[in-house]
Amino acid sequence: MERYIMETISGNIIVAGDIHGDFWALNNLINKHNDIKIILQCGDFGWWPRATIGGAWSIKNLKNKNVKIFWCDGNHEDFETLKFGDCEEVLPNCFYMPRGSVLELPDKRKVLFIGGGLSIDKNNRIPRHENFGWFEEETISQKNIEELPDEEIEIVISHTAPEAFELKDWYKEFYPIDPSRKALDYVLTKYNPKLWYFGHMHKYQEGYTYGCKWVGLSSVGFSGRWWIKLPSD
Repeated sequence: MERYIMETISGNIIVAGDIHGDFWALNNLINKHNDIKIILQCGDFGWWPRATIGGAWSIKNLKNKNVKIFWCDGNHEDFETLKFGDCEEVLPNCFYMPRGSVLELPDKRKVLFIGGGLSIDKNNRIPRHENFGWFEEETISQKNIEELPDEEIEIVISHTAPEAFELKDWYKEFYPIDPSRKALDYVLTKYNPKLWYFGHMHKYQEGYTYGCKWVGLSSVGFSGRWWIKLPSD
């Protein structure tokens, strides 16, 4: 599986929740915090390069300068234009991290990226359409699980959360049963990571499960924290 190794940096690493193509918000975050050097992003980045409507969603609006962004897919991306299996620099210093890819941080901690999740709005989207359509690849597959790397992982970046995480009760009212969450249970037991970050639910929440500290981040445009500083080792 693909690996990306970061060289030494002088600055902070942050983790961000759903962006949904609001790249102006991401630009503002970068401009206000000059100490940010790396952003790890939890899916629903807003990757719709073929879209012919919704100019505000254009990836061309991203101005990340020298800040390196590593993001996984959510359930709202154009999967027609994403390459599973390869880390891809889709823009300067902006890297798509496919399911099972690993980022080695300057402090040698290894971060596993495993995006994907079931859409609650799939019935309102046109299958495989370039303008915010729905794609069956959005959920984590058995193949994704079988191809996971066999190595020590300290941090996981996912889009949705394992079923083992005890989320707030409101979640059950709005989100359907998602096979991706069961797949992430396997990831949790396989790696026993120290830290886990996810988005998807647009609510900030945190907890501990099996010794893993987990944080669910909110989304741009929603209440609650949508980004957080990654603690040092």
